[in-house]
Amino acid sequence: MPAKPLPDVVAPDLDVLFCGINPSLVSAARGHHFARPGNRFWPALHLAGLTPRRLAPEEDRLLLGHGLGVTNVVDRPTRAAAELTPAELRAGAAALAGLVAEYRPRVLAVLGITAWRVAFDRPRAGMGRQPERVAGAVTWVVPNPSGLNAHFQLPDLARIYGRLRTAGDEGPGRRRRTAGGAAPAGRTHVRPGR
Repeated sequence: MPAKPLPDVVAPDLDVLFCGINPSLVSAARGHHFARPGNRFWPALHLAGLTPRRLAPEEDRLLLGHGLGVTNVVDRPTRAAAELTPAELRAGAAALAGLVAEYRPRVLAVLGITAWRVAFDRPRAGMGRQPERVAGAVTWVVPNPSGLNAHFQLPDLARIYGRLRTAGDEGPGRRRRTAGGAAPAGRTHVRPGR
C-alpha cells in the first residue's frame, strides 16, 4: 500500500480521534497535521484542557501521550477542501470506518459539517453528537479549526473540543484520562498508510 502524503497519528484505544477533512498543501509539505498558519487546532486543544500546553504542528505525535490522535477523511492534499469530489469523500468515509474499527477510539470527532454530510450521506446532519456511531465509536461533528471558518471563534472551539474527552464514557471498559496523563506502553504508533 502506498504511503500517505500525511501519516495518521493513531494508536489503539484513544480517547478522541480527530478527523480533518484532508491535508492542506502546507501540512503535506511539512509532514505534520494542521500546520497551515492561522489554523486554530493546536491552541483550541490546549484551551480545551486536552493538552497541558500548546503543541506545535511538529509535535503532533505527542498527541498519542494524551490519548488523542489525528487522521483525515481524504488523504489527497489540496489548497481548499472544496476541491474534493463527493466520490473522494465517500471513499474516505469507508476507509475511515476501517481505521476506527481497527484502532477503537472512544470518540471520533469529524472536523467539519459539510464533509460529514457528504462523506457519510447525512445531508440533514447538524453539529454535535451524531445518532449513529462509526465502527462503534461515539461520533461527533465539531467545527473545522481553519482560520477561514469565521462562524466559530477560538473560545467556541475550545469549549466544544473540551466536551469530547468525556463524550464516550458510556462505553464498556473505558477509562478517562487527563491532559497530563502518561501514555500506556506502546502508544507511539504513527500509521503511514492504510
